[in-house]
Amino acid sequence: MTTTDLHRLTGAYALHALSDEESTAFERHLAGCEACAQETAELRATAARLGLAAAATPAPAMREQVLRRIGTVRQDSPGEAARTLVTRTGRRTRTVSRWALAACLAAATALGGTAVWQHQQAQDAQDRARRATQATDDIAAVLTAPDARTRAAELNGGATGTVVVSRARDRAVFAVSGMAEPPRGKVYQLWFDDNGTMRSAGLMDSHRAEQTVLLQGAVDGASGMGITVEPGGGSKQPTSTPVALLSFPS
Repeated sequence: MTTTDLHRLTGAYALHALSDEESTAFERHLAGCEACAQETAELRATAARLGLAAAATPAPAMREQVLRRIGTVRQDSPGEAARTLVTRTGRRTRTVSRWALAACLAAATALGGTAVWQHQQAQDAQDRARRATQATDDIAAVLTAPDARTRAAELNGGATGTVVVSRARDRAVFAVSGMAEPPRGKVYQLWFDDNGTMRSAGLMDSHRAEQTVLLQGAVDGASGMGITVEPGGGSKQPTSTPVALLSFPS
């Protein structure tokens, strides 16, 4: 194997594509060739950054396509004139061959797009599960608080609602059964009644007839709560007559 041959193995070495014998010979060469050492380090960094995107099993034909295309790309050795291109400003730039190799790596990494999407979906599901668990814990903390007080009431349409308040925790929970769905494009919005001034306490799940909801925000001296029908996404202030009003237990 000649010195020129060794100069051309930087890309294969960076991708661990050499045999044991070739790797040993190249590593001996690398110890005394600053140009190859720099190029190898840069190619390894490129491969590592591309690999961070994700990995996926490529289509069976991809390997043959990549190998066939690599065979048409000549890698210049560090000492050859073709190694550099001079721009109008006189700047020294990298050879096309290096970026051709990086482009091949990028093309292969692009196959990981599906894996990235799947990973994001799984991450979103985990985030939703964590939020649901936290909400369940917060609801349980109010319901089991030593100072928890409860008040039940009949709501419009035959539904029944119960509000539980813990002044020590400064939180309230609302449980409802038999709640009819709101009109299309509308939602049920919960409100704290601050002695006549309504303060948003979050939205209900409009598709569930039975649910238990932790009111968003602190009770903070509120005297009761209300429920209104609002446009999808909710409102800053009530825009309809309350379908239910409950005073908080003392």
